[in-house]
Amino acid sequence: MARTRGRRSRRQRVRTARNRAVAGAVLLACLLLFWSEVWPYLLVVAVAVGLGALVRWLWKTDRLHRLGDRAWRRQDARQAALRSLTSADIDAMSGTRFEDLVADLCRRDGCREIQRVGGSRDNGVDITGRLPDGRRMVVQCKRYAPHSAVSSGAVRDLMGARIYAGAEVAVLVTTARFSRPAQETARAGDVVAIHRDLLGHWHHGTPLTALAGLRGAGQGDLRHLRRWKRTYGKQKRPAG
Repeated sequence: MARTRGRRSRRQRVRTARNRAVAGAVLLACLLLFWSEVWPYLLVVAVAVGLGALVRWLWKTDRLHRLGDRAWRRQDARQAALRSLTSADIDAMSGTRFEDLVADLCRRDGCREIQRVGGSRDNGVDITGRLPDGRRMVVQCKRYAPHSAVSSGAVRDLMGARIYAGAEVAVLVTTARFSRPAQETARAGDVVAIHRDLLGHWHHGTPLTALAGLRGAGQGDLRHLRRWKRTYGKQKRPAG
């Protein structure tokens, strides 16, 4: 039964192809026979089809330009809003809003697949994504009071989260400082440490890739630390 159906199907395909070939030959013969009467109509049809294709192409091009301009304006407005933020604005943010800000900064700098995953089950990671060069990264956000300091334990936790997530880059962003042991742990563990001063440069336009090369530098010497204490109050030094 199956073989019979297969033969019938093949015969139908052959018959259909033969009928199409015959129809094409007849049409070609008619065109050649009545060419002198038919060609003006064919020319009109060809011109009409060409004009229609041109109008459609112009419409699509204009639409793409309009969409691109709209997207550029939205992106420019978003970047202007990021640049206009002050340290006081960031200090007043909730933890969730701060994570959203960091995610926006990552997107601005060309990072892809950015997702905010912060919560009670974030496994030590608030944001995941990929750097512009394709490397997978994990980000931990610490919105601390300016007089506080990130401990080395928080850096080690992020290093473990990087391994757990199978990421190549770990970034720890804070509104405060890093304690000296935390700085040393970040350098030894190749963690991108973005403290309060670097965060200010970041949200004013310095790309993340440039900050990563600083390896958490920029917190200054003891004189700078004394000025920091006078500005933000006595620094709390967590254990570790």
